[in-house]
Amino acid sequence: MRRRFDMPGHRAGFTLVEMIVVIAATAIIGGAVAVFIRSPVQAYIDSVQRAAITDVGDSALRRITRDLQNALPNSVRVTAVGSATYIEFLQMRTGGRYRSVPDGAGLGNVLDFIAPDTAFDTMHPLSVLADDVIVAGDRVVIYNLGITGANAYNGDNTSVIASTGAGALASEGRINFASKLFPLESPGNRYQVITGPVTYGCDTATGLITRYSGYAISLAQPTPPAGAGLATALVAGETTGSLPLRVAQCQFTYTANAIAQRTGLVLMQLQLQKNNESVRLFQQAHISNVP
Repeated sequence: MRRRFDMPGHRAGFTLVEMIVVIAATAIIGGAVAVFIRSPVQAYIDSVQRAAITDVGDSALRRITRDLQNALPNSVRVTAVGSATYIEFLQMRTGGRYRSVPDGAGLGNVLDFIAPDTAFDTMHPLSVLADDVIVAGDRVVIYNLGITGANAYNGDNTSVIASTGAGALASEGRINFASKLFPLESPGNRYQVITGPVTYGCDTATGLITRYSGYAISLAQPTPPAGAGLATALVAGETTGSLPLRVAQCQFTYTANAIAQRTGLVLMQLQLQKNNESVRLFQQAHISNVP
């Protein structure tokens, strides 16, 4: 029997065949592992993408809702034209109560509903908060019902504000406006101040939701708004990329007197798509319609 004796300094190694066998076995094991982990990894990637799409849609609906909750009572209107749906409203800056009778000492500038008037005192100090400060060019509105004769879109019950100042009493303010005979008194002596119209347009052809502002008030709803001063902002959707985020479906519906003849309801439905992932979202916005 022959025996093998390793000489001093001799080291055992791998043969080429052994290395090939190890590489092949490693490849087989790696392939098997990849098959098992592919689905969980893909599921994670899909969930991250759905979360990102949901975040975009949720942010868009929240932004629209915040704006709608500052809408002038009875000013929301919805129109669908082709692939686009437009929801418009008159954005309110602030509001309060006007003086309808003098105080016990006969003081106070009362809003006149018999002859054209140019000023009235408010039953409260005027706000000094940046977003609520009334500026020249805003419009004062009295008792907007959204009907003929009391429609702010037609200017029936609005007047352009010229300036503000102190009222006859220390705790009151004064609003000065272009001469106007307002057609109807507010049962609650309420007034509102508006900055102008705002429109959200959702177009499934372009896959975008756009906010329009800075345009003129019009009796006929513009679809879409246009003209000097128009400002636009992209709310949802993408205009670049090989697989952009798109608004696939969009619906706005408005019920004027959904709750006790005092609150309107806007229902918003969106479906967003990107890279074969789709998310559908719903949102409701309650609108105060007490003028």
